[in-house]
Amino acid sequence: MNQGRRLFALTPFAVTMVAVAMVGSTRGETIQKAEPMASDSVMLKPWSGPFGGVPPWDAVRPQEFVAAFDAAIAISLEEIEQIAAHPEPPTFENTIVALEAAGRTLDRLSTLYSVHASNLNLGPMPEIQQAVEPKLAEFRDRVTQNEALFARIAAVYESDELKKRSVADQRLVDDRYKEFVRQGAQLSASDKAELSKINQRLARLFADFSQNVMADEQEHVTWVEERSDLAGLPESVISSMATAAEERGKPGKWAVTNTRSSMDPFLTYAKNRSLREQVWRTYYNRGDNGDAHDNNAIIREILGLRAARAKLLGYETHAHWRLEPQMAKTPEAANQLLMQVWPKAVARVREEVADMQRIADVEDPGITIEPWDYRYYAEKVRKAKYDLDLSEVKPYLQLEKLREAMFWAAGELYGFQFKPLDDLPVYQEDVRVWEVIDRDGKHVGLWYFDPYARDGKRSGAWMSAYRSQENIERPVTPIVSNNSNFVEGAAGEVVLISWDDAVTLFHEFGHALHGLCSNVRYPSQAGTSVARDYVEFPSQLFEHWLTTPEVLNRFAVHYETGEPMPRELVDKIERAATFNQGFATVEYLASALVDMRLHLAGDVEIDPDAFERETLEELGMPSEIVMRHRTPQFSHIFSSDSYSAGYYSYLWSDALTADAAEVFEEAGSYYDPVLAKRLYENIMSVGDTVDPAEGFRAFRGRDVDTSALFRKRGFPVD
Repeated sequence: MNQGRRLFALTPFAVTMVAVAMVGSTRGETIQKAEPMASDSVMLKPWSGPFGGVPPWDAVRPQEFVAAFDAAIAISLEEIEQIAAHPEPPTFENTIVALEAAGRTLDRLSTLYSVHASNLNLGPMPEIQQAVEPKLAEFRDRVTQNEALFARIAAVYESDELKKRSVADQRLVDDRYKEFVRQGAQLSASDKAELSKINQRLARLFADFSQNVMADEQEHVTWVEERSDLAGLPESVISSMATAAEERGKPGKWAVTNTRSSMDPFLTYAKNRSLREQVWRTYYNRGDNGDAHDNNAIIREILGLRAARAKLLGYETHAHWRLEPQMAKTPEAANQLLMQVWPKAVARVREEVADMQRIADVEDPGITIEPWDYRYYAEKVRKAKYDLDLSEVKPYLQLEKLREAMFWAAGELYGFQFKPLDDLPVYQEDVRVWEVIDRDGKHVGLWYFDPYARDGKRSGAWMSAYRSQENIERPVTPIVSNNSNFVEGAAGEVVLISWDDAVTLFHEFGHALHGLCSNVRYPSQAGTSVARDYVEFPSQLFEHWLTTPEVLNRFAVHYETGEPMPRELVDKIERAATFNQGFATVEYLASALVDMRLHLAGDVEIDPDAFERETLEELGMPSEIVMRHRTPQFSHIFSSDSYSAGYYSYLWSDALTADAAEVFEEAGSYYDPVLAKRLYENIMSVGDTVDPAEGFRAFRGRDVDTSALFRKRGFPVD
């Protein structure tokens, strides 16, 4: 997910944009010369319009970004200097709250920029990124290295006044002080200069990494020439492939684009094994083709710089630096959970492969299961064991009906209603906007939805906060978005999605609800601005509402007949809930373990491909599976610092999720009003105003029981 860009907050996940988009086919275009009146750019002005102002997407001129950032940074530095040089002694209000209220111009501009970098990365945007990211890194260092400012923050942190303030206020000061220290505020002048040099270089490398992955996603397409090579594929998948080919100027052919949403169904259903292998290799070799877009040298330099920075800041490794403010606190704690699950997941994979091989021996004698076979034969096992064919489920999974289902569930839980708006500016014609209102008709916020894949848009699915909720001087309502990469059908054609994509849709909407439910005073504590290994908890929990009978019976209706999904099909889905958990868990855990070990290696020179291969061999990685995100394309950890040494977070959060879900199951309903209220009051609305462990304890009534995680995945608990 992407979180907001509260640049003054300087939290670990606001430091650099998460997984910014990559270069398109127009790499050679240049940035236009900055206009001399950049300070008058519309992109720098407060947002106008209804709802406290909305992003002026219709007024964005990418060629102005560089000059506009120069102007916005100058404005922000002046605001910082005013706080640092305040004539009165430092207080919570004139220092900490003043920082919260500063930087509005830069925050607004950064929102416009990050959305273009992630969704419209064409024309001059790649070069703009390469120019802007180092500027932002330098700006952040100038803030944290401002000695007068830090002295004021330290004075508030050490004051008796602070002890009399609320828990939220104390957490805000504690976080601000410690983050400044973690970002080098106490270093010598020479070390600060070295730190700034490292951060600016990393910012450029992150942009280069991202652009290389996008280049491989945009430029590598598997073309299918003969209809016979589509055997086994559902008609909805074939239609999407035909549309993708036509959009690329090849009508009459079929295209498997180089994204997970396109790759996954092809590997699941296509009978042509050689084409499955081709699609698989194309996808998993992104960033690793030994060409101009190869990421191995970039990764090597990023790891070296991260190790040097950690040492400069007084930490053993980058992993120790990153985990200090998280729930896990230490790499050892994160690794302990990962390795608790790893052997159970590997053992389950062995069972899954044996089941698949038995089918392969009968249907395709002589074949040994390879990574490009796993999804294909797993689907056959699913059908044999549970009489469940997911291609029979897909006709009931209409994108628009599932969107309605999410709205309905949010209404049942939090009283939200969604009113479509068609008069607000958007950055692309497919983007739609809804106003969110509460039970009393009061405005809550705005939700933007950008569902379809296109050139210049990074792959995957995510949530972004365009504006965080706050209530310092006046109520400010949140503006959030969900972005996906579904393949748009032909005009008038219903868009059907896979079961996995439906789960992801609910997951990302869970992040959006986390932002919309926020009810705090300070933007740095709002919504999803929580510990990295806690932020996935509300989103993973919301996935459970997809499988509730209330949603399936009402919204999982056949796209042709309108009939609800048959009860027997729902029963099959429930019985197969833990099916293929070996594959899903191992491909995830492999990525999390490699991430952690890369960042625990310190200043050792690393060959990324060799390190990945040797680490997986040491762990006993099944040969039939690869990492969900191979190192050369691992955007979570190399397009920013955001998830670096933090990919474990999904499992950590899922331990909370599994335990929390059992509360609803014990109550007999995921719509229990008492539990929904408790969830809102202790998890969804409080942001970072309370310690996440305390928030969970208040909801659950005790600390987390990790055995629920094993039950959820169908693994033995002992």
